[in-house]
Amino acid sequence: MSDARHPYAGRRAVLTTMHGKEAAIAPAMLSQLGLIISPTVGLDTDQLGTFSGEIPRDGTMLSVAVRKARLGMSAAGASLGLASEGSFGPHPGIPFIPAGIELLVFIDDDSGMVVHEGFIAEATNFDHLAVSPGDALESFLGRIGFPTHGVIVRPNDDQSTAALAKGIVKWDHLTRAIAEAAAASRDGRARLETDMRAHFNPTRMQSLATLADRLARRLATLCPNCGSPGFGQTDTRAGLPCGTCGTPTEMIAATVFGCPACAHTQERPRSDGLQRAPAQECSECNP
Repeated sequence: MSDARHPYAGRRAVLTTMHGKEAAIAPAMLSQLGLIISPTVGLDTDQLGTFSGEIPRDGTMLSVAVRKARLGMSAAGASLGLASEGSFGPHPGIPFIPAGIELLVFIDDDSGMVVHEGFIAEATNFDHLAVSPGDALESFLGRIGFPTHGVIVRPNDDQSTAALAKGIVKWDHLTRAIAEAAAASRDGRARLETDMRAHFNPTRMQSLATLADRLARRLATLCPNCGSPGFGQTDTRAGLPCGTCGTPTEMIAATVFGCPACAHTQERPRSDGLQRAPAQECSECNP
């Protein structure tokens, strides 16, 4: 439930999106903070990069998310803003499975505060398949959730915009797009890709809702030093001592929490209660 005493209760923030992300992000912001989310209208966020590659993303996910948020804030004349960025590929820790990396940023220009939270989404339908016209598609399409999840089709040997079709959710459109893309490809095949834009991907929308809840919880946490919203984890400290010889290891020993508005930090022990590292993690015991 929202708290009327929270600094953002009853205020309005602009969410820079052209893909309907407010459906995933607004509920957590309203229920936990009382913050009202308004999406941008008629603002082309594709200028900052597209999943399908026509426009490459220039910069890190965080820098692009901040630019995106400020784009919407400027257009709306708002001092509070949000934006998200996503990236999809091999899982950073388990490379043989796909994953999504989602980032959500919140900017408060009144206080000069920028807060962001990230999320590794292991539940993703990110996938692709090279096909020829007439190939059986049922297995692939069933796996990625078509037609509730959209598909992108392009020539298999060309990442340009030639014969590129996005947001496909109907069988007849898909068949036609495959034929056109295959005809434009030197190998006579088409490449099917999951459309990872949020409004064509309910699975991604759920990941954004999870991330929004995480950011809202952080913004709901006030700094014990200055009372500003957004007190949360900012870093970790390695050096958990070996249980056999006491040598510091590369394992995390503590989590660092900090305030985005002042310099206050707190160091807290591991949440799992582990105080000693196994000997196999020690460079002295297991060189």
